[in-house]
Amino acid sequence: MPELGPLGRGDPQQLGPFRLDGRIGEGGQGVVYLGRNDAGELAAVKLLHVKFSGDQTARSRFGRELKAAERVASFCTARVLAADLEGDTPYIASEYIEGRSLRETVETGGPLSDSALQRLSVGTATALTAIHHAGIVHRDFKPDNVLMAADGPRVVDFGIARILDSTGTITSKAVGTPAYMAPEQISGGEVGPAADVFAWASTIAFAATGTVPFGGNSIAVVLNRVLNHEVDVSGLPEPLRRVVQSCLAKAPHMRPTADQVLLRLLGHAETAGASTAVLSQGAELAGRETTGVRGTWSPGQGGPSLPSVPTGGLAEPSRTSIPRLQTSVPPPARPRKARRGRWLAAAIALVTLAGGAFAVRQWAPQLLDGLGGAPARTSTAGMPSSPTEGFSTVVDKAAATHKITIAMRDGLPGVAIDDGEWSGFEVELGAYIARQLGVPRSGVTFVASGMAERVSMLERGQADMVIATYSIKDDDRDQVTFAGPYYLAHVDVLVRDGDPYDKIDDLQGRRLCTPGTSASVGVVQRAVKMKPIYAGNYAACMDLLRTGKVDAVPGDDMVLAGFADRENQRYRVLGAKLTDERYAVALKKGDVRTCRAVNGAIAHAYSSGTIKALFRKHFSKVVFDGEEDMPPAARCA
Repeated sequence: MPELGPLGRGDPQQLGPFRLDGRIGEGGQGVVYLGRNDAGELAAVKLLHVKFSGDQTARSRFGRELKAAERVASFCTARVLAADLEGDTPYIASEYIEGRSLRETVETGGPLSDSALQRLSVGTATALTAIHHAGIVHRDFKPDNVLMAADGPRVVDFGIARILDSTGTITSKAVGTPAYMAPEQISGGEVGPAADVFAWASTIAFAATGTVPFGGNSIAVVLNRVLNHEVDVSGLPEPLRRVVQSCLAKAPHMRPTADQVLLRLLGHAETAGASTAVLSQGAELAGRETTGVRGTWSPGQGGPSLPSVPTGGLAEPSRTSIPRLQTSVPPPARPRKARRGRWLAAAIALVTLAGGAFAVRQWAPQLLDGLGGAPARTSTAGMPSSPTEGFSTVVDKAAATHKITIAMRDGLPGVAIDDGEWSGFEVELGAYIARQLGVPRSGVTFVASGMAERVSMLERGQADMVIATYSIKDDDRDQVTFAGPYYLAHVDVLVRDGDPYDKIDDLQGRRLCTPGTSASVGVVQRAVKMKPIYAGNYAACMDLLRTGKVDAVPGDDMVLAGFADRENQRYRVLGAKLTDERYAVALKKGDVRTCRAVNGAIAHAYSSGTIKALFRKHFSKVVFDGEEDMPPAARCA
């Protein structure tokens, strides 16, 4: 727990759902408080400085910071718990992470070496790759923005420098820190992902030597050294030395990408970018406790688990512990103990997932040395008949067999339907997630699942995951682990395009189709009183709506859009958004590793535009304001 400063005069007592315990720190953009909600979850709550509260440009950029955080996959970063950008006190609250900054760690304990340095390099490269995959440039990568958490290093504060782009000056508090800036950042050139790669290399050089690479006693000296001097990296071990040296090239186009940096550190070929599986491997290898310095990792004590991170870090450097701010969930769990053989199997499985053999190069074997054992499955020969038998996680199964079984809810056109061949939004999303886990489309088996069968199919090993308009409820008692959500649905109503209904109140006293036992009927009736007209199912409701015998059909907006899209006339989802339904991927209870890998795949689907393309493909013929922003991730547990 950090040393908290007391709340001062004018400090709020509460922001959103969080009671404020005290001040963690203050920077150029705002104040960071330690907050606590009714459930006891801690958060780092960042309040935009009062001098920016009336600045619409600053508010707009603060909003983009939040969107940036929500798009970043949860590999070695953090996630946002709550935010308010419209009120008098705009803030962002992200999960609180206990741990010192890399700068504090090195200044108090000396430079990192051996496996501690290796894990730091891999973990921060993994985080930077995830940030860049979301289309975000960090712009202020430095030792203060790397937290040495119990389950691995975490990168925070990405995107925050944009808040002051139009008004900031080159100081240690704004638009980057001079000693870790890239040359183009100083000379006024275009600041892109290559600038982050330069800053990453400078940060790693500091961690390895304890010396600020371009340090000086004035900003002028620092800037001159960044532009004209070279850093001595001769003391770094290979292959880290060559990677860092290439990243410190003065010309941006001469530097490797973050993907290439990660692939080189993990010993992979650079024939393609870093997949979700590679990011999973990076997080896994970085996940051992890193708060100590010097010495080597003792593999026999058990392997690391993937870090619990949501999507982005927004914390301000503090006086003691640095909070990392980001996308929705309590602090991550401590690394779990694992059997030596299981950890080796997991490590090899993740490498196989990435689509290439693990090149045993230089220091990479040190992370696996002495573990003993062999993967539980290395080929498909003699595979068990049930999908998950013999594998501790779906990730392991995907790596060993390149096959996966996904349970779907059948009969929803545009969403998931088996008309001799499976098709629909969720079907294609399932195939996309499988591909990110290393399973080709030919290796995916889709099976139908009723709502009452979903949990039992996972427990009996009849399915590896369930994607079936499966909503996470706050009081959900299903014994499953949820990944996602992959979509934020809403109970809404479908009307004919051209009918005089613009808002839910316009339907007062009109005829509402009631399909079977749909719970959405009650939701709509509580919002506006309508005359119920019974129909057996949604297909029957569509017949009634088409012929004007009812005025509206209730249901989840995506389901309504799917039925409407196959019609010849135009329809509209009204946009009432009466509830929030977090559609998620269900996994067998406790499969946290696969959950985090699936979360990474979902984040990539949003940042790459895949989700938007699937909406256009499956719902193009209906007026449907679908949610195209990635919803905050639920906790993998």
